[in-house]
Amino acid sequence: MAPEKTPGGPARSGAGKRGNTSSIKHRGPIQLRRERKAEVANADRRLLDQRGPSDWVHTDPWRVLRIQSEFIEGFGALAEVPRAVTVFGSARTADGSTEYAHARELGAALARAGFAVITGGGPGIMEGANRGASENAGYSIGLGIELPFEQGLNEWVDLGINFRYFFARKTMFVKYSQAFICLPGGFGTLDELFEALTLVQTGKITRFPIVLFGSRFWGGLIEWIRTTLVEEGKISAADVDLLHVTDSVEEAVRVVVESQEADEAAALREAAAREEVDEW
Repeated sequence: MAPEKTPGGPARSGAGKRGNTSSIKHRGPIQLRRERKAEVANADRRLLDQRGPSDWVHTDPWRVLRIQSEFIEGFGALAEVPRAVTVFGSARTADGSTEYAHARELGAALARAGFAVITGGGPGIMEGANRGASENAGYSIGLGIELPFEQGLNEWVDLGINFRYFFARKTMFVKYSQAFICLPGGFGTLDELFEALTLVQTGKITRFPIVLFGSRFWGGLIEWIRTTLVEEGKISAADVDLLHVTDSVEEAVRVVVESQEADEAAALREAAAREEVDEW
């Protein structure tokens, strides 16, 4: 039987099935298929912690080269990734839970809509989203981070990269995604959520939908934003509209699809306007 072709990804046979771990390929920090145990490291702490001997004065300039290499590896590996959506959520969510099932449904629905699925590559919500995409012939991507307590990239990742630095990893999430969907999560999910909100609010990125999936979980945060941040003038009332809250997989995907269609229509209008100027 001829292998199936995934959207924007490599050919694969038996879509939706777990692959053979012997098929793992590595290129530096990049993983192609299957799981690799990340080296226990905390490069961010070594970079940011200035306590102790003054040898950091001599090592930090060299560390810049390692940081540069992470950006180069990430840009190179993800340059040809098709349109994609990043799904965030807790690594502590158990397989078999309702939230895991929702992540899996989201991954599947995004794949069917023609989007690659990007996650942090770990267990829990991330695994569920990667799994849903993989089971539906989608392109499943994991951007991991080397931490002492992480378990490495989950087995449903087709293209995986392990980062040492959070800031390099977060750049990749934003640069190669057309939208973020945030399921219930902890500090990491909140960090990624508010970074995206700040970038949209300040115009660093435009037409970038941010969907909060799970009204019960996110309701308290939305209420606090409305009653505290808006009422005290810390943000404008219009800023609340940057967030879309839903309990529906179909609605979450619809928000993403409509935003993508608006982007494409705007690009066509801009191209037509340039042609008119050139002809004039």
